[in-house]
Amino acid sequence: MTQTFRHRTAIPWGVVAGQRVGLFRVIVAVLTLIGSVTAMPVLLAVPADAQPTGSNNSTTPKFLKLSLDSVTPSAVTTTSDPLLTVSGTVTNIGDRVVDDISVRIQRASMVSAPSGLRSALRLDQVNYELTGPFEDVVERLSPGQRKQFTLSIPLRSGGDTSLQIDEPGVYPLLLNVNGEPAYGSQARLDDARFLLPVLGLPPAGPDAPEPVHAPTDAPVATTLLWPLADRPRLVAGMPGSVNGNVELTDDELAASLGKGGRLEQLLGALESALGTGPNRERGLASAVCVAVDPDLLLTVQAMTRGYRVLASPSDPDGATREGTGAEHAQVWLDRLRALASSVCTVALPFAQVDVNALAAVNDPELSARALDAPAEIIDSILATRSLRGVSLPDSGSIDVSGATLLRGHGFGTAVLADTAAVPVGQADAVDFSSSRGSAITTDAPETAAPEMIRLPGVTAPTPEQAPPPADPSAPPAARPAPAKPDPALHAATFDIWSATALAAVGSNPPTPSFTPDRVRYDVTNDSRAARLQDALGAVSWSALHPEPGKPRSLLLVPPQQWGANRDEAAALLRQLDLLVKSNLATPRPFADLLALPPDPQPYELDYLPQAAEDAVPARFVLPTREQGHRITELMRALVDVPEIEPTPRQFLTPLRDDLIRVLSLSDRRTGNATQPDTFAQRRLDQTTRTMNNLYRSVTVLPPGGVYTLASEQSPLLLVARNDLPVAIRIRFRIEAPAETNITDIGEQQLPPKGTRSFQIPTEVSDSRNLVIPISLATPDGVALGNATSVSVRSNAYGQALAIITACAGLLLFLLAGRRLWRRFRGEPDPADEGFDPGIRRRVNRYRRARMRVLREEGQGHDEG
Repeated sequence: MTQTFRHRTAIPWGVVAGQRVGLFRVIVAVLTLIGSVTAMPVLLAVPADAQPTGSNNSTTPKFLKLSLDSVTPSAVTTTSDPLLTVSGTVTNIGDRVVDDISVRIQRASMVSAPSGLRSALRLDQVNYELTGPFEDVVERLSPGQRKQFTLSIPLRSGGDTSLQIDEPGVYPLLLNVNGEPAYGSQARLDDARFLLPVLGLPPAGPDAPEPVHAPTDAPVATTLLWPLADRPRLVAGMPGSVNGNVELTDDELAASLGKGGRLEQLLGALESALGTGPNRERGLASAVCVAVDPDLLLTVQAMTRGYRVLASPSDPDGATREGTGAEHAQVWLDRLRALASSVCTVALPFAQVDVNALAAVNDPELSARALDAPAEIIDSILATRSLRGVSLPDSGSIDVSGATLLRGHGFGTAVLADTAAVPVGQADAVDFSSSRGSAITTDAPETAAPEMIRLPGVTAPTPEQAPPPADPSAPPAARPAPAKPDPALHAATFDIWSATALAAVGSNPPTPSFTPDRVRYDVTNDSRAARLQDALGAVSWSALHPEPGKPRSLLLVPPQQWGANRDEAAALLRQLDLLVKSNLATPRPFADLLALPPDPQPYELDYLPQAAEDAVPARFVLPTREQGHRITELMRALVDVPEIEPTPRQFLTPLRDDLIRVLSLSDRRTGNATQPDTFAQRRLDQTTRTMNNLYRSVTVLPPGGVYTLASEQSPLLLVARNDLPVAIRIRFRIEAPAETNITDIGEQQLPPKGTRSFQIPTEVSDSRNLVIPISLATPDGVALGNATSVSVRSNAYGQALAIITACAGLLLFLLAGRRLWRRFRGEPDPADEGFDPGIRRRVNRYRRARMRVLREEGQGHDEG
């Protein structure tokens, strides 16, 4: 492409819009040609009528889209090429052709304050005062067409045209594209902004023969956290089992772990930068600490054993298919295990849980699983020893309840944004999120917390430690005093401006909750190359700008669910390595940062408003607490039988994990909470349904029909069934009627997946049919299964029958005695009166004859 330098006035489209007139076009062309000749000595002059960019005016129609593709060098050093080369693409996104398209590069003043790393990218283009020449890109672009271009310009003096960069620093640059849309005139149609870190300047010919070095007398101590996390993927509501495969909502994690996937590229970039085995770069490796989400590790480990995937993620009860990522999961896990053996590792809170929401739930078992268990999970799966005593909340800002929860679980330090805490008494006086819509400056006064601060308002009771035995022969002054840990929570603060820039790198970039409102904007309008340049500039700023009287410290914290690819991650690691090798930074282990003494000034938490807006909604707190309580109650009733799996903890822990995932902050900073709210509600519903089924799985079987007792003290026979794969302790809850006395047989045990018969001692004092309600409960009285009722009938008559029998026996005795008494006295019995004498004689004769016959038969038998 033949390039012609022309100086054009940047006029926004719409100011002089109208019909195209041939004579007007000729005049404009002539004036432009004359201007390009007369303005050559002053190419860097500021256009007098420069206007705000079209991207900042929502009412201006868009015709062209300018995207930055690459910057060479991405960071300028004393050995770099003296020319800055920029490549980009111009795309016609309008509905009409655009003619005479050209671009130029402009530069603003060096960033002088950390906030300028963000606010400079929103400056009006008139603030980019130093301008280069326009260079032609293409004669005409029709709608939908695009054209790539390459633009080069010297960094500093050496000719008439340069960026005039004379000292190291971070410089905002702007690419400006002009064009002439149909039915309009020449105008500035779009721009692209990015940061250029200048660590040193190379020689620039006779006018600048010597390189310019950045001062290296105060290198910044730098620590980088390298996050490996993903959104929760496991299908909720599935208890633990021995051989059962897990189910995933989708198979995106398999792609992420496979070749070219997000997690594979993050791991690969770190492996390449640090090396392996004896060739490992110890300097850079010591500055890096890998922060791993235990939920991700549990999911990947489960995938290695085979898994199923929902055919439709919106239908958790629907069909499933075989997962394809078992091999990818095993390879990735082995690589991470090898890396973790020689690099610092630290556990993230489980599933990027919202610590404040977890504190509001106030479930000790749930909190222990979310905060205490992660380190053990990391160590057991990766066969390493992770850092203890430090928590990394996903939002970077927590309230007092969340901080108190962390301190109560033994965390001595929390990693927070440097604006998430303020000196005591200033929480209401400082508002880092204010100034929405106000004028943006690069040198606004800022207040950021030191690298390590103390929060005396957040404490946890510590047990009294027994003093070490003292030598009785030593004088009192020589005896060592017992060391007491600081009861207050410490906070290691990270720079919000570099963290905001790092969050913008890669795909689906979120805007962190700690980014001030005055500099929040949609970064997806910038190309990935531009966002990477912004991050390179942000991580370099502290090294290039020592602040008098302040510690030289930098903690780099990308978002936990980071979307950087291999090239972007490798570029950031190379930049950090370049700073170290240039003596502008020194690698500092994360453990050394945590061991620093806190600043003497006391601080207090200042929960950021945007963090509260991005938090888990309060409506999930109460249902999560209720289900967590039900899990704990069931856990107390289950029995751990030796050599039988699953154990109670293995069986119920996955359900507790599901509740923690309900409180996840994953995907909650996209500006639209509909999707994460839907996922959270679905997990909560599935877990609730499963808990209902588990409680119904232990029940007493209805006998059917009427149960008849053989006697008044016959036992009541009942059968209880346990469909759980774990043994459970139960008690019978029997509402005995007043006519019965049923003995409580106390606590009993049901075998896993089995039934058991029980004899309940029962006394019934009524022969009627009695309905006895019967149900099961845990030893703590929590109802199990469905209540049933037993109809009982006794064959005995009880007390009434005894009285009647006694009375009848007494009457019989009296009547028999009366008859005998009268016979002994020879008196006729009045009972015999009215009886026919003839019949009496015949009966007597028959009796005597029968007795004679019986005697004869007896004698015959004796003779035989």
